[in-house]
Amino acid sequence: MHRIVLQRELRSRASHKALAWVNSYNISSRSVHSLPFATVEAEGISGSQPAEVQNLVQGKWTGSTAWNTLLDPLSGEPFIKVAEVDQTGVQPFVESLSNCPKHGLHNPFKSPERYLLYGDISAKAAHMLSLPKVSDFFTRLIQRVSPKSYQQALGEVYVTRKFLENFSGDQVRFLARSFAVPGNHIGQQSHGYRWPYGPVAIITPFNFPLEIPVLQLMGALYMGNKPVLKVDSKVSIVMEQMMRLLHYCGLPVEDVDFINSDGKTMNKLLVEANPRMTLFTGSSRVAEKLAVDLKGRIKLEDAGFDWKILGPDVEEVDHVAWVCDQDAYACSGQKCSAQSILFMHENWSASSLMSKMKYLAERRKLADLTIGPVLTVTTEAMLEHKMKLLQISGSKLLFGGEPLENHSIPPIYGALKPTAIYIPLEEILKDDNYELVTKEIFGPFQIITDYKKDQLPMVLDALERMHAHLTAAVVSNDPIFLQDVIGNTVNGTTYAGLRARTTGAPQNHWFGPAGDPRGAGIGTPEAIKLVWSCHREIIYDFGPLPRDWEIPPST
Repeated sequence: MHRIVLQRELRSRASHKALAWVNSYNISSRSVHSLPFATVEAEGISGSQPAEVQNLVQGKWTGSTAWNTLLDPLSGEPFIKVAEVDQTGVQPFVESLSNCPKHGLHNPFKSPERYLLYGDISAKAAHMLSLPKVSDFFTRLIQRVSPKSYQQALGEVYVTRKFLENFSGDQVRFLARSFAVPGNHIGQQSHGYRWPYGPVAIITPFNFPLEIPVLQLMGALYMGNKPVLKVDSKVSIVMEQMMRLLHYCGLPVEDVDFINSDGKTMNKLLVEANPRMTLFTGSSRVAEKLAVDLKGRIKLEDAGFDWKILGPDVEEVDHVAWVCDQDAYACSGQKCSAQSILFMHENWSASSLMSKMKYLAERRKLADLTIGPVLTVTTEAMLEHKMKLLQISGSKLLFGGEPLENHSIPPIYGALKPTAIYIPLEEILKDDNYELVTKEIFGPFQIITDYKKDQLPMVLDALERMHAHLTAAVVSNDPIFLQDVIGNTVNGTTYAGLRARTTGAPQNHWFGPAGDPRGAGIGTPEAIKLVWSCHREIIYDFGPLPRDWEIPPST
């Protein structure tokens, strides 16, 4: 009965896409081949059956004269062809963005029904991702291009679904909630509104092919913006398929442009299209260049050399060791929140923590992708960094430090066993060593050190000198210790307590850096409003004038 009522309602809207969504209730009984939005089969992609990734501009999917062939990160076989736009082909994208006014596709005074539309789209997309066939499709597709364990890839799909559930129904228009303040006289009131930027751009990295682009894209759309989205070409097939799912769920095809290109081409597009705001997630080097090129109209969630401090209270050693292993080596360390350096109180040094961490690291294997290819750092580069660190006085290799064995990972990628290097705290703080020790290696690589009770100020000095302030963890239930560390640090997403971690941020709390006015957040209403809208004040002043009003003297 509910299904019949729903179909009648949808027919009344004359929405073929919405009717197609109703039929998605039957997807769970179909094979992956018949997913109504999909153009590929995740496990069927191969050299003999390569997948193709297209661009979307002005409501139309397009190919390209230049195809970038990607190698399978596990086998080295050419398996995906990406239609990459070169610098001569950006004009349609420039025109598409330029056609969007500064006041956006919707705002509190213009097309407010679109807030409801996006609540509906979110509900339908969340339902689709809840279907086992669809969830498995995206999980497997993520694994094909950014190899990580099934559980890690599935977690990405789960967080994306929960985010969409969070912004279903009326929750999108609640993001645009305004406020009013009484004026100075009758008929006067000031109203504060959240206002879109209009044309915007989103650039996201390879390591979370679904979660980061979906959360940022939907946040931009919720607030009324028209985005052009670029995902790292190595993994853009995931978001291309998600775009098709969103269209299936009612997303107007003209609302988002999707481009595959190299960095120079995207830079040219941004400079020529002049978006009112750009969200960049990726390396600090590129972030700083874009900040200059775009004259500061940018929000950043850039690199993070993320730290963890173990306090004086030693408890639950097995759990702490497991969390340290997950933080440092899940997804082969390719998380912007990954544990890069561990500061152990001397009490922990005397425990069995290190031996347990070594055991957990060594049980990771390529067969289940609990360790796998490193997509932005070669094996040689990681080994070279290891050798430089081991030249520091007192340093030693705790475990790892060797290439993975018996694999066919192509040499353009890295393949390293989970690695930890001990360096004395005093040596880390030396000017000649500090930059080397705190260089972020986006792979299964961490620094470990220890400190004595009276050396906490030295640890805090090391943290103060760091440039990136994304995630951090203070592992202690000692309130005085927590107060001391938290009060003297700045990381935007800091976990505190015995179960503190640096990675695994869900959709229910802010994730982003602090200490930089350009810092972007993701996932929460506060993050969406900060990144994807600005404040506009409307002051109403209707009168009436006092009956005895006269023109006053000049002032």
